[in-house]
Amino acid sequence: MSPGTAFATKPRLGREMLERAFAAGVPAAWVTGDEVYGGDGDLRRRLESEGRSYVLAVRSNQPVWIGFRQHRVGAVAAALPKRPWHRVTIAAGAKGPRTYAWAWVRINHDLGPSRRRWLLVRKGLDDGEEAYYLAAGPARTTLTRLARVAGSRWAIEGSFEQAKQDAGLADYEVRSWTGWHRHVTLSLLAHAVLAAVRDLADGPPPKSRTTRAS
Repeated sequence: MSPGTAFATKPRLGREMLERAFAAGVPAAWVTGDEVYGGDGDLRRRLESEGRSYVLAVRSNQPVWIGFRQHRVGAVAAALPKRPWHRVTIAAGAKGPRTYAWAWVRINHDLGPSRRRWLLVRKGLDDGEEAYYLAAGPARTTLTRLARVAGSRWAIEGSFEQAKQDAGLADYEVRSWTGWHRHVTLSLLAHAVLAAVRDLADGPPPKSRTTRAS
């Protein structure tokens, strides 16, 4: 941290990073993040006010409005019948494709007729463990699309691990912010080049079917 730099929470740092990225014209169809960011109402409202689509993880006690009542997302998920659940494969894992049961529920919004807000629930097929997300995006967005946006975080986390192994991301011995920033920037750039080369070598991903909103 450089002298004179004030402390900032992770959601605030996230908002600042997004603002800089959008101002620089970085293309991004969706914004995603873990519970630290999903639980920040200001971040969600900021994205919605700018027409940005997002899928952000939240904790089970996150409140949402459905109709004229407020509910906790964990309670909404527990009350879901079997019919709304759909199996969706969202990414390739170390032990094969990651397939989960997914369900979604429309929640109240003031985003206009062309956009929607959803509660998204993910359930493990073996252990039944659940995860919860708040999402907002175009009304014609499919459940498969939301699920894959939610799962894209794993690719980001995996990329950081690969960058540590392949490009020395964590192998620095510096004490200044400038030195750290230069090292991280060069490591991530090297990793991006390697990722692009791997992607070209693997070819385009296979097409899959999608599930539309009910």
